[in-house]
Amino acid sequence: HSPTFLSIAYKYRGLEGFLHHTQKVHREQIISYHSKLRLPLELRKNMFIQVSGAPSQYAKSEVIRRIANFHPSIWGDRFINNTSEDKDIHFRKVCEVDELKDEVRNELFATGHLSQQLGLIDALQRLGVAYHFEREIQEALEHIYTTFNDKIDVDDLYKVSLSFRLLRQEGFKVSCDVFKKFKDKDGQFKESLTSNIEGMLAFYEATHLRMHGEDILDEALEFTTTHLQSTATLIGNPLAAQITCALKQPLHKGIPRLEARQYISFYEQDASHNKVLLKLSILDFNLVQSLHKEELRYITR
Repeated sequence: HSPTFLSIAYKYRGLEGFLHHTQKVHREQIISYHSKLRLPLELRKNMFIQVSGAPSQYAKSEVIRRIANFHPSIWGDRFINNTSEDKDIHFRKVCEVDELKDEVRNELFATGHLSQQLGLIDALQRLGVAYHFEREIQEALEHIYTTFNDKIDVDDLYKVSLSFRLLRQEGFKVSCDVFKKFKDKDGQFKESLTSNIEGMLAFYEATHLRMHGEDILDEALEFTTTHLQSTATLIGNPLAAQITCALKQPLHKGIPRLEARQYISFYEQDASHNKVLLKLSILDFNLVQSLHKEELRYITR
């Protein structure tokens, strides 16, 4: 009868791992094969034969795979079980956002008053909805930049500081010399500035866009920090809460989306807030959050 062929795999345990040697032999050759194989004595001592009973042309060495015992997700099924919003409701919210955006453009961007433009741009950015008005904001900042030295009130610390920060963070070249006007004859910042809490806070935020060698902004950072720390507990909300948060983490170093959520609460408490802008920011924030939840539900299923 025709001999049965078996697959024999020799494995050698050595310092450098396993050496594999596979041969196809007759059943009768198994016993003698070991003695005929010319291998070093050290390897033969550590050698064992692995025989497969199934006919095969070549033996396949067993692959031992590691078991990946991954730690369970800390989120569990939170996002998988999250039900997506009804499409009709979502569509109505999107349409409402578009309507509110048009109102903001028509009511607020139509004004040519510098102070209102500065406040609007700052609010849009801090509320997280500036991406809806990129063209309008860019045009407004270009106009502010061209008239920066002419229209900025000499003694208005808030306007100068806010203009400086908004322009610098968008890449406009603005000199820090605009703050020299707020120093006295002895080269120190005027003590009268400390009574303007809103201006001091804006000045503090502006100092975090300073560059190397701008000593006046280094001095301003120390000046504003010292006075804001001493007055944070003496003034009423919401400015006190804003100062406390700003001293812990300046706006320039924060995460925009987290800053937006926080500033919505501050803006809502401000008696002079714009209702249309507040409604837009809340609705837009919730829409973005629902989008993030839907994406998380998709990637965690």
